[in-house]
Amino acid sequence: MTLSSRAFTLTLAGEADTIRLGQDLALALKPGDCLALSGDLGAGKSTLARALIRAIAHDEALEVPSPTFTLVQSYALRLPVAHFDLYRIGDPSELAELGLDDALDGGIALVEWPEMAGGDLPANTIHLKLETDGNGRKATITALEPQASRIERNRLIRTFLDRNGHAGAERSHLTGDASSRAYEYILEADKPRIILMDAPRQPDGPPIRDGKPYSQIAHLAEDVYPFVALAKTLRDKGLAAPTIYGGDYEAGILLIEDLGTEGVLDANSKPIPERYRASVACLAHLHSIAFPREIQVTETHRHAIPDYDATVMKMEAELTLDWHLPWKRNGKAATDAERADYLAIWDQLITELADAETNLVLRDFHSPNIIWRPEDEGVRRVGLIDFQDAMIGPTAYDLVSIVQDARVTVERDLVDVLMADYMALRHAQGPAFDEQNFRKAWAIMSAQRACKLNGLWVRLLQRDGKPGYMKHMDRTLWHLQVAFEHEALAPLREWCARAGIGSLNA
Repeated sequence: MTLSSRAFTLTLAGEADTIRLGQDLALALKPGDCLALSGDLGAGKSTLARALIRAIAHDEALEVPSPTFTLVQSYALRLPVAHFDLYRIGDPSELAELGLDDALDGGIALVEWPEMAGGDLPANTIHLKLETDGNGRKATITALEPQASRIERNRLIRTFLDRNGHAGAERSHLTGDASSRAYEYILEADKPRIILMDAPRQPDGPPIRDGKPYSQIAHLAEDVYPFVALAKTLRDKGLAAPTIYGGDYEAGILLIEDLGTEGVLDANSKPIPERYRASVACLAHLHSIAFPREIQVTETHRHAIPDYDATVMKMEAELTLDWHLPWKRNGKAATDAERADYLAIWDQLITELADAETNLVLRDFHSPNIIWRPEDEGVRRVGLIDFQDAMIGPTAYDLVSIVQDARVTVERDLVDVLMADYMALRHAQGPAFDEQNFRKAWAIMSAQRACKLNGLWVRLLQRDGKPGYMKHMDRTLWHLQVAFEHEALAPLREWCARAGIGSLNA
């Protein structure tokens, strides 16, 4: 199938606009992209290339020499960049010797004088032509999909900023996560730094159960309305969630408060006990608050907080059955009897949660999503930044998330301190807290979360080609062993022993 190309034409009033275009494109490019820069001498190719590379490096003073004589200049940045100048090559075949393919394997290539490559540049090359246009310049960008959609989205964000009081603002990469969301810093002279959330509405995936896609079954946020609703509600309840400064809700663009960059880990990525204890105190306070089930976001939109229901819990626990077990057995899947027994055990465990305490569950309350705010006091020292997928479910789940941090080892002595802190704080809130019942729910949700993650790490490896998450496997297997200490988990502990999974040495 032949893909059609799309063209974007921009007017650049001067050098500042050329630099800004380079900075913006740094946010649109992904590993494997080749950007071909063409235009007459003095049209601004070097200016744009320099701005783009410096933006990726987060270093406005980075030395970016012209590769005219070296032919290629490489930069080991968060997104590796190879800057080619092909003016002096004698034959397009020299591209292979210069390492273009290697540069595109995990990085991007900027190619000046692309016409010297003949037809040997990748078919999905992004072409950017700069031309003088009166006292300014004109930039024409031509691209195929998916690059064209990324560039279109990038231009939409710039237009949004220009129309909402941030014309000329510098955009700087902050982070992108495993989801469709990405984040940028918006920087302007003499103004506080703010954050732009780029979260375009996602189309439904294929149906996987009962005619529904995964996102609907798992109640994942598909637009920004849940984030806006919950940010306002959390702030109204006295918690430190970002202020929403504005946005285009339908387009999925938000401008939000920057809560800071300090986290709860030390320089060696180990938990700082004081900050973990404060995070648990914040969670205990949150669990004492009544939250509405529906939140008015705009005059025409209300967000209904979904339930963390049995369907979601069981489907997540099945990841161990479908991915971890075959991986542990060198590809041998569960037998029909094993599957039936495992699912029946989870049906019973979920039934035992019927009388568990429920409230707002943030769902990802762990180190990557907690900002430490030492200038504040009390629970507001703990900044909350990831809650768009929040549900109403067993409160024990979020305590599992922080005490059994999936990405950081929380040593057992600190685990015991955090658990004791939480119990003491909840008892201090009044006699209604049932510690025995809560500890049973904690053990069940600990096992459920560990079963989800132990399967997820394998799925990320085998299906998605992301082996880096396997480094967390031993930790989450240990978390499962801790859950097994509760008598309610005896049936699952025995099933895992028979199946040969769920232990560090199995």
